[in-house]
Amino acid sequence: MSRMTVRKVAVLGAGVMGAQIATHCANADVPVVLFDLPAKAGDANGIVNKALAGLRKLQPAPAATKETLQAIEAANYEHDLEKLRECDLVIEAIAEKMEWKLDLYAKVAPHLRPDAIFASNTSGLSITALAEGMPAALRGRFCGIHFFNPPRYMALVELIATAHTDPAMLDQLETWLTTRLGKSIVRAKDTPNFVANRVGVFSMLAVMHHTARLGLGFDEVDLLTGPKIGRPKSATYRTADVVGLDTLAHVIHTMQATLPDDPWHAFFQAPAWLTALIDQGALGQKTRAGIYTKQGKQISVLDLEHQDYRASGGHIAPEVDEILALRDPVEKFLELRACAHPQAQFLWAIFRDVFHYCACHLGDIADNARDVDFAMRWGFGWSQGPFETWQAAGWRATAEAIREDIEAGHAMADAPLPAWVFERDAVHAPEGSYSAAENALKPRSDLPVYRRQLSPETVLGEARPDAGQTLWENAGVRLWVRPDQDARIGILSITSKMHAIGEEVLDGVIEAVARAERDLDGLVIWHDAPFAVGANLMQVTEAIKAGQFDRLERTVARFQAASMTLKHAQVPVVAAVQGMALGGGCEFVMHAAHRVMALESYVGLVEAGVGLIPAGGGCKEFALQAHTLARRAAGGDVFLYIQNAFQTIAMATVAKSALEAVQLGFAKASDDVLFNPHELLYAALRRARGMAEAGYRPPVESRAVKVAGRNGIATCEMMLVNMAEGGFISAHDYRVAKAAATALCGGEVETNAQVSEQWILDVERALFVDLLKCEPTQARIVHMLETGKPLRN
Repeated sequence: MSRMTVRKVAVLGAGVMGAQIATHCANADVPVVLFDLPAKAGDANGIVNKALAGLRKLQPAPAATKETLQAIEAANYEHDLEKLRECDLVIEAIAEKMEWKLDLYAKVAPHLRPDAIFASNTSGLSITALAEGMPAALRGRFCGIHFFNPPRYMALVELIATAHTDPAMLDQLETWLTTRLGKSIVRAKDTPNFVANRVGVFSMLAVMHHTARLGLGFDEVDLLTGPKIGRPKSATYRTADVVGLDTLAHVIHTMQATLPDDPWHAFFQAPAWLTALIDQGALGQKTRAGIYTKQGKQISVLDLEHQDYRASGGHIAPEVDEILALRDPVEKFLELRACAHPQAQFLWAIFRDVFHYCACHLGDIADNARDVDFAMRWGFGWSQGPFETWQAAGWRATAEAIREDIEAGHAMADAPLPAWVFERDAVHAPEGSYSAAENALKPRSDLPVYRRQLSPETVLGEARPDAGQTLWENAGVRLWVRPDQDARIGILSITSKMHAIGEEVLDGVIEAVARAERDLDGLVIWHDAPFAVGANLMQVTEAIKAGQFDRLERTVARFQAASMTLKHAQVPVVAAVQGMALGGGCEFVMHAAHRVMALESYVGLVEAGVGLIPAGGGCKEFALQAHTLARRAAGGDVFLYIQNAFQTIAMATVAKSALEAVQLGFAKASDDVLFNPHELLYAALRRARGMAEAGYRPPVESRAVKVAGRNGIATCEMMLVNMAEGGFISAHDYRVAKAAATALCGGEVETNAQVSEQWILDVERALFVDLLKCEPTQARIVHMLETGKPLRN
């Protein structure tokens, strides 16, 4: 099968979803033409340009860098349809109205290339019905492509074929979406609301039904249906506000109108209170009022009994909280069902009814149980999908409990569980996941793109990824290889909690590099996100309490030695980064020979937040960058390249993407940025192999780094004086920032003096230890450990 090449994308519709889909394509360096109606006055592309301007205000940011939006060309349907001939992929993303979509298809079809792919980003309309609006010759290259909001951050994309869709084309599109846009694909059947919304909206309807039945408060339910049961913090009713109450009502209406024979049809209607809020224009977060509202810092929640808002609070009953804390899911579900407290009965009921619904509809909506579970993980943020939750709770026993409740009239519908439920002990097994339509276990997709995912996400009961062969380990790291990939490229994984860097990790890094130099051809630093959250502050605090500042200085020196060991290793060291790489984690990243980074990598030197400066070589690396850049510039002024680094460190700036990490100097333009984090290990192993085959040579430690010296420090201090006088920074902020400036400028030396890398490391270390002795810094460290938030003192 030849590779599909997408040189340009067109997105039809500059609404919330269309504009963000276009932006994510632009994130991936794919030029985009974004269409909408011509403006009635002024610039014909005014609607699109207004949408693009609005994207700059959205948080989380749809664009990976500020420059991303420049790759999007504004267009309109009246003047620019000929631009469609340049596009390999056209994504329609206008409002969810069948007649509007069909009218647009008739307008654009004559301008599409015969080999272009045309896809509708609909959340639930029939793809088969939409295909009827396409000329017969184009139907083979038409499909549904359902992105979830926000498209940059939500992994799930549902692909929906019709009877006419070319299977090879769909495989190519899945491959492109997986690697180029970093998406996780579920092939959905062409049924209303597809997989994730079908199950997710039913789950919300079940929650609403049992909330009313048991007389619980909305805030109380959100405490019960959030992280306590493996769901996002927004839980149920906050999620409804975020999605938009009008959008939720629209999806519910779609189910009501298109699923008349569903045994749960009686529940496919918006509650009266939801309709009333919509009628009042209280649509949730976008109107600043919905189920919740916020005035100042006070969050209020709708109280149905009093028909007004009250202060949000709520609590979980101690006996219910105790049950939720149980580690054994079998015991947990038995206890929930047996407990008489309304909160426990509520939780059992919402799980039971979702299990019941999914079992009855598995054959209708999805190819197999794995697809349902992944759809709920990737689309709704559940930690486990419904089938794996059921399997963990004990498949047979839970099935019998559901049957008893159905027969007793306690369930939302009286439809019996399908016979296959009682014929199995599980739906997920090493050989595959159950397909009700085929009455068989289905293995994963065998598309070649998935061979790049060496550590794929798995469902409960599925075969686990290859754990490889351990070469050496200590309490902080594991050195191992994947012989099936490359037996001579080592993988170094930090194994501490949150991958914090303590003494055992430093010792492990130095030892692992020594072993790699002796026995291997290269080394990849890789483990699941986060990459590393920085130094182990608990160890630091214990040493401070014991007055062991000499030990702390030795630890910092060991940290610097570990960083330099990575940088000057005789084999290439590749850092495979995803998630947070903060503080010392960022310094490890900066010292690697090469970086392979997931787009969603959040990298930064954040030591200022706890009253410290980077001392694992971070300041030294920025000083080196300034020295190198100044040599290429007219005049050779080092300080020109120190200013940005100073602001970055002093403000503890964190890059909001791997692309931004390059701009801030934490990574290099020559590094690799991948959009699918599951491909990191594959790419990093091959990058290390390529560097080794090319005769990799480590950099020589520099003994003549030109630094900004005293004049540079003084210039930075002038900025700090203005900020202090304006009340923007405290006296301790001033002290910390001046220390950062001193390290970046090479210490109290003459301007343009030449010093060694080790000199700058010595300056970093001395300033770091001095700050550790300050009470305000110690208070900041304790506050961070206790609250997870910075203290401004």
